[in-house]
Amino acid sequence: MRVVLLGTAAGGGVPQWNCVCDRCVDVRQGRLPARTQEAAAISGNSQDWWLLNASPDIRAQLLGTPALQPGPGPRDTPVRGVLLTDAELDHVLGLTILRGAGLIGYATPPVLAALESALPLRGLLDRYEPWTWREGFDGIELTGGLRVTGLPVGAKAPKYVASPEPDDRWVSALRIEDPATGGSMVYSPCLAQWPDGLHDLLSGADCALVDGTFFDATELGAAVGQQDSGQSRMGHLPVSGPGGTLAALARHPNLRKIYTHLNNTNPLLDPMSDARTRVERAGIEVLTDGAEFAV
Repeated sequence: MRVVLLGTAAGGGVPQWNCVCDRCVDVRQGRLPARTQEAAAISGNSQDWWLLNASPDIRAQLLGTPALQPGPGPRDTPVRGVLLTDAELDHVLGLTILRGAGLIGYATPPVLAALESALPLRGLLDRYEPWTWREGFDGIELTGGLRVTGLPVGAKAPKYVASPEPDDRWVSALRIEDPATGGSMVYSPCLAQWPDGLHDLLSGADCALVDGTFFDATELGAAVGQQDSGQSRMGHLPVSGPGGTLAALARHPNLRKIYTHLNNTNPLLDPMSDARTRVERAGIEVLTDGAEFAV
């Protein structure tokens, strides 16, 4: 299985257009690389590619990835569809760029409902060329030979959903397996807490892309000078701390671990930071946009 990290930043990317935090300044002045909003692409045969989320930056991400270039026909594309782990704007707005392609979309029932009514992207796409929408992830087989299993990991609905029904399927983690090689990867870019079943999902996997949005529980407030920055309500478990992902991932020493969905305030963006040194010593990687690897 081939994996390409199309984008590795949280919503707004790095730098954010209206931010002068330390990390955004570092990027603008060329000391750190810019990052686009989080998404990935996977393929089991190097011909049929599936997008994991569709960020607002998807056009630039597709154009910058050689394996995803169109052809040989005038409208041929190797992209077969999109698997949405949630309905957040930074993961679904890229669907508008994919209009006219008539792709396949996979998502859980609350996500599909949100895209039908609260943010009616499904109807918009169908006016250009109808998409095929499929509910849930369990047991699905993707063109190219990959298999997918889903795990509900969060009940946080997007802000644009006015009165969401309580549902723990608003956010999903995916386990993607390549039966031909035995390789497997877990994809979990948004984690509000460490849910029951996630350790089992990670067990025996070769690689995991995990939510690294915030390094600690107070970094956003410190960066913007507000004691209550709303970070705790954003649905992202911090990396550090007794209940953080760093401690949880330590239970999987043989797993290749990669942090993604990094917020612009996160010190992990800086390879010279103490935070980066700490996670690297724990065996966890922080890769740049465009990184490609095999599982």
